[in-house]
Amino acid sequence: MIKKILEQSAHRPWEMPKERWKFYQEWNDAIFLHWEVDLDELKRFVPQELEIDLFEGKPWVSVVAFAMEEIRPRFLPAFAPVSNFFEINIRTYVKTKSKTGVYFLSMEGGKDLSCKVAKLISELPYRYSSIQREMEYYRSSNSEFGDKLDIKFKIGPTIQKTKIDLWLTERYALFQDSEKFINEYEIHHAEWPIKEAILENLELHYPRFEKLIGRKPDLVNYSEGVKVIAWGKKKVRKDDWDSFNQNL
Repeated sequence: MIKKILEQSAHRPWEMPKERWKFYQEWNDAIFLHWEVDLDELKRFVPQELEIDLFEGKPWVSVVAFAMEEIRPRFLPAFAPVSNFFEINIRTYVKTKSKTGVYFLSMEGGKDLSCKVAKLISELPYRYSSIQREMEYYRSSNSEFGDKLDIKFKIGPTIQKTKIDLWLTERYALFQDSEKFINEYEIHHAEWPIKEAILENLELHYPRFEKLIGRKPDLVNYSEGVKVIAWGKKKVRKDDWDSFNQNL
């Protein structure tokens, strides 16, 4: 299976890393909510070292709710009590001189232990939220931040992907900041299979991001998911980021 994933690479915008991959994971049953947003408002949440990527001159923010499954290191089996959990992330789109990627404004997991392990290993900003999931239903709440999400939807037919669909989903790098570093993570998967999603109910309350996602989304899609290979993080000191980016 891993060999088959790695063989499907013609759709990638740049070559895969030469190093050995380190993690396998599956992102299944994903609902995508996308918003075109105001650039000045978005800049409040993105570190100055990263350049916000634009589609036809406009930035976008997405809420992605899915089942994280079978996550494991290269040489170890998955352990379901930690490896499988529901996730919600809020992301935007950034770029360097040579790569386009995503940046997470928020990451929530439905198991406290899974969040702690994922945060320890990856340094990604995971936090625990209570999450319930059925096939066409997603609900979460986080009392600490006052965040709530309630989605009910119907899955429609497979769509012919447009330029914006590809721009929003086909991302093979992640850039995330810590106190002193910008961390880069490379991933690989087949192209996302995309279906139409018809919203029947949406209650979305994230007070910190109200000016970004406090209205009906501009675009909604569903995907059965992808199988993902990930490489280890590369750490660059923030003081060195500009020179590093120029040399890419």
